[in-house]
Amino acid sequence: MHPNRIFRQASRDQNIAFARQRSFGVLVVATDDAPLISHIPFKMSDDGEFLHAHLMRSNPIVRHLQTPLNATMVVSGPDAYISPDWYGIDNQVPTWNYVAVHLSGKLELLDEAQLRGVLDELSDEMESRLSPKPLWKLDKVDKEALERMSRQIVPVVMKISNIEGTWKLSQNKPAEARTGAAQGVSDAQLGVGVAEMARLMKEVEE
Repeated sequence: MHPNRIFRQASRDQNIAFARQRSFGVLVVATDDAPLISHIPFKMSDDGEFLHAHLMRSNPIVRHLQTPLNATMVVSGPDAYISPDWYGIDNQVPTWNYVAVHLSGKLELLDEAQLRGVLDELSDEMESRLSPKPLWKLDKVDKEALERMSRQIVPVVMKISNIEGTWKLSQNKPAEARTGAAQGVSDAQLGVGVAEMARLMKEVEE
């Protein structure tokens, strides 16, 4: 997380809402040899106490989960390059604005009997965002095909003990300079989710 506290003022609820909406992240697991990393979707509980996901059985992380492991889910949001010229004030340097939330805790295997429930809740969450399209359900998959695919994955839970968020939106600049930078972000389109980044910069509370 960024060391400047001005970028870390988002509330726990705001960080939870962001992570729940994003529902995709980079899972980083500590092992004796080296960190193991996987890019996976997840379903986070409303209260931010845990998240459910599934991993390929062949994933190296699974082979280390005989006992629970320390893990962090890195959830990234919009980001954008910031040119010093856009501030309209002197003695500035280039930087990169971004939003990121880290969910840390213990990752462990769930009983395989819980796999169907994990798959259902994740697909239902994503499908509900496509309303008014009817929800796609696992029941649409042939039973034998579903059983074959299910044997290749395992359900996991991460019990979350710490949530940290960085919302680097030029809060350390005067409002006029920040507005100029937000316009530069919109015009340059250098980053990911730049329209959202520009909106967040403009909505920073003084």
